[in-house]
Amino acid sequence: MVLLALMIAMMLAMLDNMIVGTAMPTIVGELGGLQHLSWVVTGYTLATAAATPIWGKLGDMYGRKGAFMASIVIFLIGSALSGMAQDMGQLIGFRAVQGLGAGGLMVGVMAIIGDLVPPRERGKYQGMMAGVMALAMIGGPLVGGTITDNWGWRWAFYINLPLGVIALAAVSAVLHLPKKRTETRIDYLGAALLTVGITAIVLVTTWGGTEYAWTSARIMELCAIGIVSLIAFVIWQTKAAEPVLPLHIFRSRNFTLMSVIGFITGFVMFGATLFLPLYQQSVQGASATNSGLLLLPMLGAMLVTSMVAGRVTTNTGRYKIFPIAGGVLMVAGLYLLSLMDTGTSRFTSGVYMAILGLGMGCLMQITMLVAQNSVQMKDMGVASSSTTLFRTLGSSFGVAIMGALFNHRVQDVMAERAGSAGRQLTEQSAQLDAASLAKLPAAAREAYQHAVSAGTHSAFLLGTAVAVIVLIAAVFVKEVPLKGGPQKDPADAAQPQAPVAEAV
Repeated sequence: MVLLALMIAMMLAMLDNMIVGTAMPTIVGELGGLQHLSWVVTGYTLATAAATPIWGKLGDMYGRKGAFMASIVIFLIGSALSGMAQDMGQLIGFRAVQGLGAGGLMVGVMAIIGDLVPPRERGKYQGMMAGVMALAMIGGPLVGGTITDNWGWRWAFYINLPLGVIALAAVSAVLHLPKKRTETRIDYLGAALLTVGITAIVLVTTWGGTEYAWTSARIMELCAIGIVSLIAFVIWQTKAAEPVLPLHIFRSRNFTLMSVIGFITGFVMFGATLFLPLYQQSVQGASATNSGLLLLPMLGAMLVTSMVAGRVTTNTGRYKIFPIAGGVLMVAGLYLLSLMDTGTSRFTSGVYMAILGLGMGCLMQITMLVAQNSVQMKDMGVASSSTTLFRTLGSSFGVAIMGALFNHRVQDVMAERAGSAGRQLTEQSAQLDAASLAKLPAAAREAYQHAVSAGTHSAFLLGTAVAVIVLIAAVFVKEVPLKGGPQKDPADAAQPQAPVAEAV
C-alpha cells in the first residue's frame, strides 16, 4: 500500500507537464496571452527546481512523512487553483504554487524508499519507478488530448485531485516512519541564495537563444547573478549550523560521480524526448496525436533494462557494470540517431531509439541507488534531492542548448534551400506544427524536412559528445558494497560446513 501511494505521487509529478503540454493550445485559445505561453511551463520548472533541495532538507530535519504529505497538499492546492484560473497571469502564478509542491513529490518518493528499503534490496523497485516514468511519458499526451477534447482544459489540472487524495490518504494511514524532533533552525539564507542561483540558471537556459540573444545584456546579467549567488551559497554552507546542502556529502567520490551522471542523463533524455517526436512528425509523416507512442521503443527498452539492472543488483550486490554499459549504449544510441536523414525508416529509427533506451535504463535508477548508498541515513533526503536537482538542471540545459543548436541549424538549411522566404518561415520558431506544415508548398515542405534532419543531426551529435562524460565518470565509480545485504552469522562462518550427503 505504501509503494502504491508513492507511485501515485510520482505519477502526479511526472504526468502533469505531459498533460498540460497537450492542453496548451486550448488554454491559450480561451485565456489569451500567447506571449506569456512559455511561462506556464517555466514558472512550474523554476519553482520545482528551487524547492527540491529544500524539501529534501526538511524531510531530514523534521521527518519525511510530514514533509511528503505537505508537498502533496501544496501540489493539490496549486492544481485546483490552476484549474480555476481566469487569465494567463493567474495560471502562471498558480502553476508556480503547483511546482513548489512538485519539488517535494519526487524527492519524497526516493527518500522514503531509501528509508524503508536497504540499498541491496532497492533494485527490486527500480522497475516500478521506471514503469511509472515510461507510462507518464507515453500516456501523458494521450490522456491530455482526451481530457481536453471531452472535458475541457481545466480538467487537465482537476484530474490531479482524486489521485492526490488517494495518495494522501494511503500515506497517512499506512506509512509509519520514526518521528524526528530538532531544535535546529532552517538555513533560510542558504535556501534563498540557492533559490536565486538556480532561478537565474534556469532562466538563462530558458531564455537564451529564444527570448534574448545569448550575448545580450539580460542573459549576461542573469549569468552574473547565478554565478555570484551560487559562490556565496557554497561559502555560506561551510559556515551554516544546519546547511541546506551539506558539502561533506560531495567528499564521497561515488556521490559526486552520480551527480555528474544524473546531470548528463537528464540533459540527454529530455533533449531526446523533445526532438524525436518532432523528427518523426515532420520528416516521417507520423501523426501528432500519437506523439507519446512514437517514443515507445526507447521507453520500453529503458523499462526492461531498468528492471533487469535492479534484479541483478539485488541478487549480486554489484552495480558498476551498469553505469559503464549505460554510457557505452547511450553514446552509441545518440550517434546512431544523429545519422538519421529524410530517408530513414521508422523501423531503423526505432532500433536506434531502443539502443538509447537501453543505455538510459542502465542509468536512471542506478544513479539514485548509488548516491543514497554513499551517504549516511541522516542525509538521505539531501542526497535524494541533490540527485533529483542535478537531473532537473541537466534537463533544462539539454532542452535549451540542444534546442538552440537545432533552431540555428534549421534556419540555416531553410535559407540555403528556400532562400529568404525559408528563413522567414522559421524565423519565430524552427518547429512548425502539423497544420502549418500541411499548408506549405511541396518544395518548401521538402526543404523543411531536410532542415529538420540537419537540425536533428546537430542536436544528437552534441548529445553524443556530452554523453562521453558519462562513460568517463562511470569508469571511476568505486563499487562499494550495498548496505543491507545478507549477513553471515560469525558462529556459522567459524564452523566447517558438513558434506551434502551427511546433511541429507
